[in-house]
Amino acid sequence: MAVTEYRIVSADKSTIHDEPHIEESRITVRQLHALVEEAGNRPDHIADRYGLDVGEVYEALAYYHRNPEEMEQIEARHTRAAMEAAQQSSVTPRR
Repeated sequence: MAVTEYRIVSADKSTIHDEPHIEESRITVRQLHALVEEAGNRPDHIADRYGLDVGEVYEALAYYHRNPEEMEQIEARHTRAAMEAAQQSSVTPRR
């Protein structure tokens, strides 16, 4: 019987933006979800582009959908950070 080794590093063990990612890679589950499901790219094309096995792309997508609360929290954190950055960059200097 074959043993499946999962290559997703969970957010609590991740050193890459504190979010789940493919082991030995800097590409996150959230990035793969955006590239495949939001942008409409084929998983095999994304795998080729980032030097991944297509199974890793599907594994990341499965992780994304099996952990909706975690992924919502990560997305909210990124949204807050983007809003804060936009506010800081749009501040006009005092005269």
